[in-house]
Amino acid sequence: MKSPPHILIVEDNPNLCDMLHRRLKRRGFQASCANDGQSALDLAISSKPDLILLDMSLPVMDGWTVATALRKTLATSDIPIIAITAHAMRGDRKRALAAGCHDFQTKPIDFEELLVKISRLLSDTDELRQ
Repeated sequence: MKSPPHILIVEDNPNLCDMLHRRLKRRGFQASCANDGQSALDLAISSKPDLILLDMSLPVMDGWTVATALRKTLATSDIPIIAITAHAMRGDRKRALAAGCHDFQTKPIDFEELLVKISRLLSDTDELRQ
């Protein structure tokens, strides 16, 4: 039996990380949290999640740097990333995509909209692996 998709939540706000973790688990996903950019990079390399929700404003290493590093690392280069940010400026979406993110979600997070993006990216990834 196939295990549920694993989503790595990278968020320095513990309340938001906990809320996303609980809601994703209720929807049948496995979830884990990292609270800074370096921990996220290390955890992504060691656990190879199916998808990463990446806050772009992080301590230690920001999300832009993490996304770029994930794309340059063979073990993580194909993991879909959704940028999560309070930055809703016109150029931020373009900057996130240029850093290697596949999609963009602004805060406050519309969870149902986020689920649609997660489902789409996971199904796109499954199709590529077949």
